Amino acid sequence: MQAPSDFLATLTTALPSVMTGLTLSLSLIMAIGAQNTFVLRQGLRREHVAAVVAVCALLDITLMTIGVSGLAATLGNYPRALNALALAGAAVVGWYGLSALRRALAPHAMHAQLQGAPQTLRKTVIQVLTISLLNPHVYLDTVILVGAVGAKQAAGTQGWFLVGAGGASALWFITLGFGARLLSPLFERPVAWRVLDLLVAAMMGHIAYSLWSQATVL
Repeated sequence: MQAPSDFLATLTTALPSVMTGLTLSLSLIMAIGAQNTFVLRQGLRREHVAAVVAVCALLDITLMTIGVSGLAATLGNYPRALNALALAGAAVVGWYGLSALRRALAPHAMHAQLQGAPQTLRKTVIQVLTISLLNPHVYLDTVILVGAVGAKQAAGTQGWFLVGAGGASALWFITLGFGARLLSPLFERPVAWRVLDLLVAAMMGHIAYSLWSQATVL
């Protein structure tokens, strides 16, 4: 059994890596994107929230672990693969942006956001996997950037870095998904959904254009 003094020494050594992972992960994940928007929408609908939160958090943790394990350097040597991924992501994000715009412009679509027939768990999981895995920024953030920083941590502290980074991701998605219900009174008003969908459409259109530009630049 580890002595208290040894445990405190280990904790003191690991704390900087934990905090580095925590702050880096939060700074990257808190920017509103397609994945965060989807989690927010599911939270507002109170539909399969636990499954969506779990999928997003586990994907982040898995990709961060792969990155810290060394895949960051490997992916960096294949820019064409990253460009192909960016084009696929632009197509998917653009499609979801058009869908949001269509919802915003439909005169009777807003009431259906909370009162319409719920999606199946399978369809919801497929959607969140598609949004997450076809977004190149997910790989750039988790695998390459987090992976590169994690790989540079002192020997024996990389695991602690992942605890901080993965914990930040899980905490964010739990807060976003389950905290969204606090906004339910606001989103009982159809105009709130119209504004949200217009913002989502604009944001996804910007992301799609950005990804397309990055992939096609000469």
